[in-house]
Amino acid sequence: MHTKTFVAVAAGLGLVGMTALTGCGSGDAKGSADSRTVTLVSHDSWAVSKNVLKDFEKKSGYKVRVLKDGDAGQAVNKAILTKDNPQGDVLFGVDNTLLSRALDNGLFQPYQAKGLATVGAAYQLDQDKHRVTPVDYGDICVNYDKAYFSKHKLTPPQSYADLAKPTYKNLLVTENAATSSPGLGFLLGSAARFGDQGWPDYWKKLKANGVKVVDGWEQAYYQDFSGSSEGKKAGGDRPLVVSYASSPPAEVIYAKKRPSTAPTGVATGTCFRQIEFAGLLSNAKNTKGGKAFIDFLLSKEFQQDMPLNMFVYPVVQGASVPADFTEYGPAAAHPATLAPGKIAANRDQWVKSWTSLVLK
Repeated sequence: MHTKTFVAVAAGLGLVGMTALTGCGSGDAKGSADSRTVTLVSHDSWAVSKNVLKDFEKKSGYKVRVLKDGDAGQAVNKAILTKDNPQGDVLFGVDNTLLSRALDNGLFQPYQAKGLATVGAAYQLDQDKHRVTPVDYGDICVNYDKAYFSKHKLTPPQSYADLAKPTYKNLLVTENAATSSPGLGFLLGSAARFGDQGWPDYWKKLKANGVKVVDGWEQAYYQDFSGSSEGKKAGGDRPLVVSYASSPPAEVIYAKKRPSTAPTGVATGTCFRQIEFAGLLSNAKNTKGGKAFIDFLLSKEFQQDMPLNMFVYPVVQGASVPADFTEYGPAAAHPATLAPGKIAANRDQWVKSWTSLVLK
């Protein structure tokens, strides 16, 4: 969803976060039955427990290779550029902020996944054509460094409007809406909150209030944000960051010495609901294997494995979520949302306007 698998994951849990590969799935022809390799193209946050992936490989007979292509926005853009000769068979990580771009460019071929009946209708944004399959959801929200606000005797911001107040001048770091999925989600959340006409004025106020913009989530969270474990080491000096509602439990779960409470909090009035999808690439070499892999993504085994690996919520009804995850990172009660058609009609122009307003 974005880059948000914490560094400690790879070090501590034996997860499969395979290194980037330059090749794609083997097989001589499209849908070749003798191809036993499925190549997954994803954003950098892809992670799955080794035993869960091995279980799929054992049951299906396919080997999985993973190609990580940066942030979600970068991965989708690269997939569009290479769609005639794709890098792999399945793309995971396209979300509702980027979905129309992917669909309009003919990135995916239709496939109705097994298990789709167990997925709530609210997540099935392409239910007529089944070009993508919903896999997970989460909330993009501003996170705050509790220690900073306690030390300075400040109340953390709770809304979009709060962030533009002088009290929070030079405290916020966000991601570039043109290159980053959470950055785009934060822009869309502000458009949902202030409307088509109101969001530019809001961003003018944020700019005047010293908002810092960086390329992607990893830089914002691990380098500039003072509240993350990595940010502290890097000398991060921004106590507010655009991240996820699920970031606080990660700070607890993967701390070397587990704290009793999360060191970071969520400004609950700044959340935008994000849904992630997987799709079978239009010119995939191994369509049969790709379909099997998409079915696997909706299996209860994979869905229940996701929360503590990629810090997202399952879309399959009945899939359980670990208590730690819900205790420290409950999904937002009233996240901002925008209809897919609204995003499709306005996203590119909004991003262009945002770039002119904020980066120039």
